[in-house]
Amino acid sequence: MSHFYIQQWNCFCLYRRLSQQHTIFAAERTLEMKILHISDTHGCHRRLHDLPQADIVVHSGDLTMNGSEQEALDFMNWFCDLPYPQKIFICGNHDECLYGATIDGLDGNVHYLCNSGIEIEGLKFYGVPMFMGDCITDRQTRHYANIPNDTDILITHTPPFGILDFDDNINYGSEELLSRISVVRPRLNLFGHIHARHGIKVFNGITFSNGAIMNADYSNLEKPNFIEI
Repeated sequence: MSHFYIQQWNCFCLYRRLSQQHTIFAAERTLEMKILHISDTHGCHRRLHDLPQADIVVHSGDLTMNGSEQEALDFMNWFCDLPYPQKIFICGNHDECLYGATIDGLDGNVHYLCNSGIEIEGLKFYGVPMFMGDCITDRQTRHYANIPNDTDILITHTPPFGILDFDDNINYGSEELLSRISVVRPRLNLFGHIHARHGIKVFNGITFSNGAIMNADYSNLEKPNFIEI
């Protein structure tokens, strides 16, 4: 399939052939929503095969390995082609080429969240990326503080402190994020970043999912996390 894009002033426009779009909109809100959670694919997204059926797929950052535009565009083409009714992605610390970028031309059921949210079938999703330009200033703390109180499903790249964040004898998670989660109390927090702690944990009534696909030494791929709510 041929894809075309225009890059202008930090603006990415992804043009796709309408006849080949997989735009499938869910009808009414059902009793359960099936969520497939992936993260930290680091350019290996095309190695993911036979993914399980779900209502929505969420990628919580580190789409790329080297942060190049070519990697990001290849990921977006692949992600748009996935046969899921709804698709959401955010950026991680490896995805610097998208820092400050505007992404246009995605399929109507593909949603890029950057300190922004969307409501799907009555559930409110909110995404906070991880860009180093924000982390070395107070902007990231302010982004966490701005997470809406009515968020149902919070998507971050960084884990909250002390939850699926431990590696090399260090907890790499964010204390500011943990504090905000304790106030907002979303039903789900989907994240990645710490490859060694792939998995799902329920704590204080909140489901936390570390969906890092690439394992700790980048030698193998983990299975996606599957969550029903």
